[in-house]
Amino acid sequence: MNDELPLLCARCLKTLTAGRGEFYVVSIRAVADPTPPAFEEADVALDLRADWRATVAALRDVSAQEAMDQVYRQVTLHLCNACYRDWIENPAG
Repeated sequence: MNDELPLLCARCLKTLTAGRGEFYVVSIRAVADPTPPAFEEADVALDLRADWRATVAALRDVSAQEAMDQVYRQVTLHLCNACYRDWIENPAG
């Protein structure tokens, strides 16, 4: 008896069968802007301790996972061949 959940297309929910060449596995990795912050002359005069306190206070009610999700996310999708053809032409659409 197979206790595994069925593999479904993430868009149309069609049941997918491994080994038949009927789907694509799509990995999406999103990373928050990795560039170092840009500073101006006026930034040097700022009270950084107050900024850090405000940041820590803002994160107090945020779980570690929620905080990490704001910086890095990776998602894996299974798309049937038809949905993949539509998606690859307009992934943001």
